[in-house]
Amino acid sequence: MLLVNTASDCGYTAQYKELQQLFDRHKNYLLIISFPANDFKEQEMLTNEEIASFCKSNFNITFPLARKSVVVKNNRQNNVFAWLTHKDLNGWNEQPPQWNFSKYLVNENGLLTHYFSPSVSPLSKSIKQAVNKNSL
Repeated sequence: MLLVNTASDCGYTAQYKELQQLFDRHKNYLLIISFPANDFKEQEMLTNEEIASFCKSNFNITFPLARKSVVVKNNRQNNVFAWLTHKDLNGWNEQPPQWNFSKYLVNENGLLTHYFSPSVSPLSKSIKQAVNKNSL
């Protein structure tokens, strides 16, 4: 499972296309879930319905979109991101999203295995290798 915090008005928004391509190639064993958030310079001003429409019409997204939530560490942080960013909960990682399109890979046993920064393309060699390794 690849968990990604996203925003509709970000320099990395084009990664939605790459996420969809990754999902299409590996959908037999890879689930991608987008977590829209407005935590970085108000780059996600849309409602949940507008986000879904934007993603479908601009990128033909077929993977799940969670409801807009807070992904940075604070008292309103989404529970999934609280787990992803606290080593006492996930076993090793303290890295909160650095920006929109931070990526976290969780294997089939529910273990967090990788963190990828926003600048890492969903189609990068490092993500493809991690996804393939976790699918064995």
